[in-house]
Order: sequence, then C-alpha cells, then structure tokens
Amino acid sequence: MPVLTVTHTTTYRYANPVTFGEHRMMMRPRDSHDLRLLETSLILRPCGTIRWIHDVFGNSIAIAKFAEPANELHVESMFRAEHFPLAESAVEIEEYARHRPFSYDASEMPDIGRTVERHYPDPEHQVDAWARRFVEETPDHATLGILSGMTKAIQAEFTYNPRDEMGTQDPVTTLTTGTGTCRDYALLMMEAARSLGFAARFVSGYLYDDSKISGGEETVIGGGVTHAWVLIYLPGAGWVPFDPTNGLVSDRNLIRVAVTRDPSQAVPLKGSFTGKPDDFLGMDVAVEIRA
Repeated sequence: MPVLTVTHTTTYRYANPVTFGEHRMMMRPRDSHDLRLLETSLILRPCGTIRWIHDVFGNSIAIAKFAEPANELHVESMFRAEHFPLAESAVEIEEYARHRPFSYDASEMPDIGRTVERHYPDPEHQVDAWARRFVEETPDHATLGILSGMTKAIQAEFTYNPRDEMGTQDPVTTLTTGTGTCRDYALLMMEAARSLGFAARFVSGYLYDDSKISGGEETVIGGGVTHAWVLIYLPGAGWVPFDPTNGLVSDRNLIRVAVTRDPSQAVPLKGSFTGKPDDFLGMDVAVEIRA
C-alpha cells in the first residue's frame, strides 16, 4: 500500500499589516481502516494558538487565534499516511439492495435521513430527468450500474472548468451548462443520487495520480489543489466513494479529509481579517503529494 506525504500550503498576502480573526482549518484526515496516519504537522506564520475540535460530522478541525498583525498569513499542513484504497470489485452490496428500488433499514434512517433529502431547487425536474436516464439505461436497474453510469457520464460528457472563486454552483446550472469544477460535479451527482432515493454525502480531500508518481503520464484531473467527490451509502458496503470528475468508482487515487452533508460545510480554510478594503492582494494555494 502506498505511503503518501501530503503538504497543503496556503498564503494570504496584504499590502499593509492586518489583524487576523479566528481561522478554522479542515486539513487533517481521520485515522481509519483505509487511511493510517503516521505523522502530522501544522505550521502558522505569524504564530497563533491552536485548539482542536471534532465538528458535528466528526471531522478534525483546528481553530487558530492570532495576537500579532502581519502583512502575510501562511498556513502549512502536512501529514504522512498509509493508504488502503477500496477497489471497485471489492464493493459488496446486500442482496436486497443490489437493484433499485430498495429501502434502507428503518434503524438507519434517523442517521442518514437528511443525506437522502434534496437540498437544492429543481423546479423543472431537470436533475430528476437526468438521473432517471441512468435507471432506464441500466439492465435490471442494478444499483452499482446506475451509480457507475452516472459517475462515468459526468466525466465523459461534461467539461472540467476550474474556478478560483469560492463556493459551488447549483446542480441545475452544472447540468445545463455542461461544465464545472470537481465540487460542482460532486454536488450534481449528490442531488441526482438523492432524487433516486440514495443517501449521499460530500467529500473534500486530495487527489494523487499513482501513474504519475510511478513515472508515467498524468491520468487524473484535479490534482495540485483540494479535490471533491461523493460518498453513497449502500447496504452491506457502507459509504462507497464515487469521483465523477475522473469517472472512478473507488478511492484508489483519493485521500479523504472531510465528509459533510453539503459542500458549504467543507471549506479547508476560512477566517477573517481587519484592515482596509484594498489591503488584500491575493492568495496562493499549493498541494504537493509525494510517495
């Protein structure tokens, strides 16, 4: 299994020294059976005091407070981890859930209920109709076939268009324009899956290219920055990863950091500063992954 070192660096630049408000960082993954943390570090310039919490989803959050003003804020998160990815062939679904429609166990519904509900308006049922396409195209309405078809269709039929702006566009816009970022693709697939009765969650993390690491040509899209994909809850298999940006039904190239109900809850770094409106000069973000 690969041992990966991930370094995520963010630098904010200002024309004059500014005072920083509280900053919230979501950059450290949780240790689990598929990702074993070996080493972690968090470097701040200027120095600050840090406290760690688990959010409502159990994600690891660092909250920093700064005493001194500065004209630059530098945040560098590093971790080294051993990754045990799930192969698509290893996804084992309970017999009753292998074909749609099926019902989740009543004992699980209170815990996954909000992840089954639609979160964004679809007044003309465009997302609904698009999702039904994959049900109609899949023989015997096989659950994994429907979701795999949806994942691969986004990768094949949409145009990846990275944006520097924060936030995620609504699913109808992504569908009608046929373009978006990894976050936009993930949200579209979440809403489409929810329209078919599946529980779906948003994942923020990192993407590494195992072909490039081993000396080959680049084979995945979305590296060098944070990445986003989807988890779908399938009885017997649990939360299964789907990356519509790259058409992947596994987490072979994916390092999970945060899991949330909605993309707005998975911001890697957010905070505030006090200064003049034109003090902010810009920011630089870089993600480096080494084997």
